[in-house]
Formats: sequence, C-alpha cells, structure tokens
Amino acid sequence: MPRRAGAVVIGGGIAGVSIAHELAEHTNVVLLEQEEQLAHHTTGRSAAAYLETYGPTPVRRLTLASRSFLDPFLSPRPLLWIGAADRVDALIEVAEAGRALVSSVQLIDLDAARARCPALRSNLADAAVLEPDAMDIDVAALHQTYVQGMRARGSEIHRSSPVTALERVGDHWSVTTPHDVFDTDLVVNAAGAWCDVIAALAGLEPIGLQPLRRTAFTCPAPEGVDVRPWPLVADIDDRFYFKPEGPQLLCSLADETPSPPCDATAEALDVALAIERINDATTLDLRHVRRAWAGLRSFVADRTPVVGFDGGAPGFLWLAAQGGYGIQTAPALARAAAGLALHGELPSELIDLGISAGELSPARCR
Repeated sequence: MPRRAGAVVIGGGIAGVSIAHELAEHTNVVLLEQEEQLAHHTTGRSAAAYLETYGPTPVRRLTLASRSFLDPFLSPRPLLWIGAADRVDALIEVAEAGRALVSSVQLIDLDAARARCPALRSNLADAAVLEPDAMDIDVAALHQTYVQGMRARGSEIHRSSPVTALERVGDHWSVTTPHDVFDTDLVVNAAGAWCDVIAALAGLEPIGLQPLRRTAFTCPAPEGVDVRPWPLVADIDDRFYFKPEGPQLLCSLADETPSPPCDATAEALDVALAIERINDATTLDLRHVRRAWAGLRSFVADRTPVVGFDGGAPGFLWLAAQGGYGIQTAPALARAAAGLALHGELPSELIDLGISAGELSPARCR
C-alpha cells in the first residue's frame, strides 16, 4: 500500500535538508536520498566559503539574506583576489563592482596583499582586491543542524532510496523507490546534479542543467610556516585558488569541466595543473598531495538558482542549479521554496532585498 506524505523531498544535500526543515514545520515530510549517506556528493565536497561578492546579483542578494541563519557556522576568512602583472585593470573593475554591494571591499597594493599572504610572488599585479568580511562555513555542522531540525519536526529520512518512478496520479504524485511508494501533493526536486534526471522521470521538460566538475586537493604547508591566518587567495581569472584548512592548504584548479551526473573523481592532470599555477604565483613550492577529490557544481545558462513550481505539472517544485553558491545561499533558497510551496509567494524579507520569483522561476530556462 502507498504511504501518505505531505511532501516528498528528493535529495539529501544542503538543498534537500534545508527545504525539508522549512516544510516540516507545516506538514509531514519524507526525504529520499539515493546514496547510503546524506551529503555524499557536492555538499560534502564544498570549499565552504561565504562570499558576499560572489556570483550574479540575485545570488549576492540570496547570500546576504542567508547571513543571519549562517552566523553560528561562520568564522573569519578574508578573500584576496590576485592577478598577473597585466591584470590591474581587471582587479580595479572587480573592486568597484564588489563595493557596489559590499562597502568593505578594498583595492590594496601588492605589499599589503603580501602582508596577508607572504607566499605571494613579487611579479604579480601591483593590486589586489580584499573582501575582509568573507568567512569560512562549517558545512558539516550546518547540514547536521538542518537534519536534526527536520527530524525534531517529525520528518523521515530514507537513505539508499533512489527514485525509480515518479508520476502524476489524479490530483497527487506517486513516488516509487526500491522499498516504498509514497503518495504526496508536493514533490520537491532538490537532487543536485540529477535534477533534470528526476524531471525526466516525471515526464517534464528539463531546465538545461549542466553539472561542472571542480577538482580540489590538500597539501601540507611549507615546513615552519603557519598558514592558518592566511586568507582565501583566488586568481582573478579563475585559474586557481587556495586557502588554509587547519594547518594544511586546500587548493583547487577552479575548473569547470562539463560532466554527466555522477560520483565525480579528481583527474591527476587537473591536480598537476593547479599545483603548477599556484607555484607560479607563490613561493609555496607545493609537491605532495595528501588527498584529492572532485565535486559537481550544477548551473543553468544564467548561473542563477532555479526555485519554483513547474508550469507543466501541479505540485512539482524545483530547487535546483545552486552552482557554486549552494551552501552560502541555502537558508534563503529554502525559505524561498517554502514560501512558494505554502503561500504561493516569496517571503517578504526576500522581496525587500530585491529578490523576485520571476528571476528564480524554472519558466525562464525554457
């Protein structure tokens, strides 16, 4: 016999658990995760930064709207943009654009940048952009807070439960896994890189989601060097970044390699190229890689998240395309999705920040 649920949320990453937490205050929620553990894919592989200057304008507003919820999970980690010697103009442009939304963003010279990260070489651009109020996010604690919250509100979590069938039956949805069948009025598609796959199961048009692989790895810091006070250092042309992770360094090529939805793995050539680029810009002389991994960051064409009901099917709600901003925007996106699901409109605090349902709607992708 089918089991009744007020809402079925598909996906156990940050998007799924955050919207499940919001909805569970109002109805009984069942969350379905295809893997044996939650947050196995992108959420568990995030670089975990809170950057108010990152992404297109709607993303920046969603980031600001998420700040109050994220505060307990944040710790200081300034962001420093650097560039090659001929990229001063680009750095000036980034500083001006950043100050338009975040007044604390500063254009500093190379000496000031090297005071914050002494490993920077002297042949870089004599300019850098500092976002002093950027933060690290404790992603594991944030995710677990949402999990504990949804459980406290009576939600169910079903691991190893991939959706095998999804169809509209009369005025409700039937959601099938290898273990159960659920009847529900509301399906939330929060399946990350698999969101278009879930839509196809429901016979719906895709939104053009493109998963992009990003490689990351950790390296030991140079002997005798305490890197823990250093900022997150990023190349202005997105060729690499690195940041402290405890006493070691977390590094990335900042690559965006198109990929099908999958359990992504790091490519040795990408790791080697990142090491070469970081060593060219610094005196770190990275050699030994302790651990390497990759994750999928999923975007649509305008690189803005997709939140809203599908016009082709009542009760099918998209919460997709969070790209590289999913952690820092999760609280606001969850409130947006819950507002649309429960009341048919965004919460007033998001509207007051200039966020509109239309710029998030799946209709814009078609």
